[in-house]
Amino acid sequence: KLRLAKLKNNITIKTYNREYTPENITQLEANEIFVFGSNIMGHHGKGAALTAKNKFGAIQGIGEGKMGNSYALPTVKSLYPTVQVSDDELNTSINKFKMFAKQHHGKIYVTKVGTNLAGMDLTYIANKFKDFIDMENVILPKEFVDIIENNQNINTMEQDNKEIKAIE
Repeated sequence: KLRLAKLKNNITIKTYNREYTPENITQLEANEIFVFGSNIMGHHGKGAALTAKNKFGAIQGIGEGKMGNSYALPTVKSLYPTVQVSDDELNTSINKFKMFAKQHHGKIYVTKVGTNLAGMDLTYIANKFKDFIDMENVILPKEFVDIIENNQNINTMEQDNKEIKAIE
């Protein structure tokens, strides 16, 4: 279950205490989902997108949403040259995914979407998943969790410093 750390200043930090997304997923149970970074055209030709198409039901030509045991999260607008989706577009897609994840009862394995072929910064994309840290059915990559938990600790220290300065 979710662990909560209560700090002296009554700030609660959420900590992740479940498995991490494996580096290579080759099979899933019937109710499990493989989340991969896609392009909006749905050309699933490389990386995790190709795995999703070959193994988990992703459909060529569909660039977003649930297909079979996969969920496409668009991170790229075009491939040659690679053009990333905008921050607003990514946020919209992640919010759609969050609504899906809240309704799905099986495990959802999030890959390091956007960090390979799309070339997105690991810290940038990991922080997009900070709201998923307390969703028990969403399994995140260890790298995402480390970044999210580190940022929570930094934010807590900054809050502590503000409270100390306010007292002085």
